[in-house]
Order: sequence, then C-alpha cells, then structure tokens
Amino acid sequence: MKQKNQWTKALAAALILCGILTMAGFTQQCEDISTRVVRLHVLANSDSEEDQALKLQVRDRILQEAQGLIGETGDKEAALRQLSAALPALQAAAEDEVLRQGYRYPVSLSITGMYFNTREYKTITLPAGNYDALRVTIGSGKGKNWWCIVFPPMCLAAASGETDAAAQLEAVLSPDELEIVENADRYEVRFKLVEWFQEAREWLRSSAPGA
Repeated sequence: MKQKNQWTKALAAALILCGILTMAGFTQQCEDISTRVVRLHVLANSDSEEDQALKLQVRDRILQEAQGLIGETGDKEAALRQLSAALPALQAAAEDEVLRQGYRYPVSLSITGMYFNTREYKTITLPAGNYDALRVTIGSGKGKNWWCIVFPPMCLAAASGETDAAAQLEAVLSPDELEIVENADRYEVRFKLVEWFQEAREWLRSSAPGA
C-alpha cells in the first residue's frame, strides 16, 4: 500500500511538472481568473426532486435578498466585505424560505475558499481552481449543487432581468482572460489539463503530513 501511495504521489508530481512546463502561461491565466471572482454555491439536501426544487427556491430567495444588501462595487475585497456584513440577513432569508416551503432543514451560510472543477455558467466557462465563494448548505448538503458568479454581480443582474449579465466580467478580467472564459470550445483540451493539474495539486496538499 505504501509503495502504491508513493507511485500515486510520483504520478501526481509528474502531472504538475508537465503542467508547469507545457502550459505555464495558460495555467497562470486560469489561476488569475479564479482570484478575480466570487461564486455563489448552493448545495441541496439530497438529489430528490423535492430537495432539488427547494434548492432553487432558496437560491431565488437569496438572490432577491442580496439585491438590496450588496451594492455595486468594482473591487472584490469590498464585495467580500459586503457579503460578510450581509450574511446574517441572507441566512435569515434562506431559513425563512425553507420553512415557507414546509421543511425543517438547517441552513448554513459561509464565505469560504473552495476548489471547483471546470464549470459552465450561461455563455462562459470558468476553469478549475480555488475560488472565494458564498456557500449555502441546505440540510446535509449531499445533493447536486447550483452555482453562479456573485462578484462581479452576474447572477444578481440575471435575476433582475439584465440580458447581458456576462458583460459584467469585462470590468474584472483582462481581454485575454475574457477570451478564455467566453470560448471554452477552443480551449477544451487545455481546460482539462488545467483541471488535472489543479486536482493533482489539491490531492498532494490534502495528503501532506499534518494536512
């Protein structure tokens, strides 16, 4: 077993080295993208039809509530401060919605850094990486999740009926980064390599002594 773990670690290290040598520039751009946005991540209690429907109802309530609590800002750190200040109100709104729908699941909200694999949202694709996120967990949080971008306020804009919510990204991404997220088909193989690279690094980090 020890030899197998050593082999797995060596393979993961080789993948990381390969990523560094062959895709350093693209990988760096993807990592920069992950530092410029804040995601909303809603986890359902389970995959049952009822719990998945509840997830979307809680999502809608949070987006509705957030429009009055989070002002427009072009600065990510300011957005995180606004979200932190709004957490109690957003938590109360989420709990109220769960009760209104006839459930008694606990709900927890937090702002956290977490790993996401490559994900599509409307017309854009975000690369795998570690992102700051407003995380909403309903009940056990073991069901399929839903996500969007809360800074820049893409999902808030979409919830209010703005048709070109993706244009919000222009304020925080460089032209090259915008090209990457808006043309996923062109970068599909490189997105996958970045995902492998990030997952290997996450695995090494979590398996390190003391982790």
